[in-house]
Amino acid sequence: MYKEGNFNFYVEDFMLFCTSKNLSKKTMKSYEQTLKLFALYLEQELQINEVEKVTSSQIRHYIKYLQERGKYTVQVANRNINFPESRKDLGEKVSPNTINNYIRNIKVFYNYLIDEEVIRTNPFKNIKFLKKRDRIKEALTEREIRKILIQFDLTTFYGYRNWIITRLLLTTGARVGEMLSVEEDDIDFKNKAIVMRDTKNKKERYAYLTHLMQRDLKRWISFKERYITTPYVFPTNRATKLRITSYEKSLKDASIKADVDNVYPHRLRATFAIEFIKNSGSIYVLSKLLDHSSVDVTKVYLNLTDKEIQEQFLKFHPLRDMDI
Repeated sequence: MYKEGNFNFYVEDFMLFCTSKNLSKKTMKSYEQTLKLFALYLEQELQINEVEKVTSSQIRHYIKYLQERGKYTVQVANRNINFPESRKDLGEKVSPNTINNYIRNIKVFYNYLIDEEVIRTNPFKNIKFLKKRDRIKEALTEREIRKILIQFDLTTFYGYRNWIITRLLLTTGARVGEMLSVEEDDIDFKNKAIVMRDTKNKKERYAYLTHLMQRDLKRWISFKERYITTPYVFPTNRATKLRITSYEKSLKDASIKADVDNVYPHRLRATFAIEFIKNSGSIYVLSKLLDHSSVDVTKVYLNLTDKEIQEQFLKFHPLRDMDI
């Protein structure tokens, strides 16, 4: 049964559907923010608030609008949430990657409307993603890593904790959110592994420990248990779960003191990936370790210099051991 309806009504309906599918809070937040911005555009620019009245042409104009407006320039109901006027990147160009995320999120919404028989035709059916260049991943050098690690004060609870987290992210390549959700029962010291439960695709997987990392993790847990009772391996000093933003700030502060630019949790993950490949690790194994949906996602880390490519050629070319 096809019926006419208010855009925001169906956004709420879609969010209930997402909740029933047990999607991650991060994914749901991304969907809701994207759809509400799109609804705002439709209402303010086109005076449209019905899902079935949106056309492919209007969607293309919206994509152009995003490209031209820049970051944080869309009027929202409450501008006191993110304080856009105080942001240094206010008005800067929105990247193709970000716009593609918007397109992807709204496509999912319109596919849902088709499945629910709310609309007959999907205006997003022939909408193409923008061409984009993969962001080059640059690994931290050994010297930079050492400079950052010595900034953490191991005599304090939070300094010791953040030092261990940083080393674990570099050792395992895990996402920071996964690591901060780890509980003591998730660690298998016998097999030098951690069960990652709070994963992006909701499927459990293992992250593996070196002998040295296993030893230092045991010491941290013993230290933590003397002062705090909590199942979390990396809690706050109030025994609650450590927030990603809190760890990000500590890492940023340490990198500023170390005079190392552009350090954030995902760069630790990128460093793990790039060094794994440089050390002749299989990209297929790496894809599993990083919990990527396919090896194509992992290929972004194949950011080798000409010198490194030549070294790999001389080491592995098929005629290297033949007198030909």
